[in-house]
Amino acid sequence: MVKVKIVNKGRQQLPAYATSQSAGMDLRANIETSVELQPLERRLIPTGLFMALPEGFEAQVRPRSGLALKHGITVLNTPGTIDADYRGEVGVVLVNLSNTPFTIEPGERIAQMVIAKYEQAELVEVEELDETERGAGGYGHSGTK
Repeated sequence: MVKVKIVNKGRQQLPAYATSQSAGMDLRANIETSVELQPLERRLIPTGLFMALPEGFEAQVRPRSGLALKHGITVLNTPGTIDADYRGEVGVVLVNLSNTPFTIEPGERIAQMVIAKYEQAELVEVEELDETERGAGGYGHSGTK
């Protein structure tokens, strides 16, 4: 298990896995008072968390499925990436895609965070690419069934 250094300047508990096989940890709103998101409004919600990820790791910020299904609330730049060298506060860009206002309460679970390994790639410029069965077929090219 990778160790991530974290500073909690908020009033909420540290993110934690809900079950032994959970991929994501819930992030909570570190706000003083309730925040109302109007339809189609977007807002950066602070978490009060600052972290130092090990080199070769990122934190991905993703929507919570319950908020998305029940209220139309999602993370706008999903998945948001927190780089290993970022030391600022973790914020969550929420957007209300419903047609009714939604109230975010202090300490509410607003997103989930997944810690993931990554590799940097070396891009090698070439004149042409090798052929594949799919070729240049784009969105929906492989069918729907």
